[in-house]
Amino acid sequence: MSKISSKDTKPEILVRKFLFSKGFRYRINVKTLPGKPDIVLPKYKTIIFVNGCFWHGHNCKKGKLPSSNTDFWKEKISNNKSRDAKNSDLLVKLGWKVIIIWQCEISKIDNRTKILNKLLEDIKQ
Repeated sequence: MSKISSKDTKPEILVRKFLFSKGFRYRINVKTLPGKPDIVLPKYKTIIFVNGCFWHGHNCKKGKLPSSNTDFWKEKISNNKSRDAKNSDLLVKLGWKVIIIWQCEISKIDNRTKILNKLLEDIKQ
């Protein structure tokens, strides 16, 4: 588990390349904002989190808990979800629009275009 990266993951890089190709300019991993967002679009007052399904407790195949040491993982993922919700609330109160993209959504090639186009719509709203 120590080899798992917390930034510059493949789904993150995919979203960043897509946004850059569409002319968006952004900041990454801004430490001064709650939750250290993956992508910050200051011009659009929008923040994008690209969440890994396992670490953030998504209800999908990739978000399944391990069968060993279950109590530890339940607590760990529960704490992560609570922290995510708190950070999102803080960002909204600060006037930011928060968009969450899940790893499973972006990793399916046939679903990728639809998700990325929806992202563009959400940013421009």
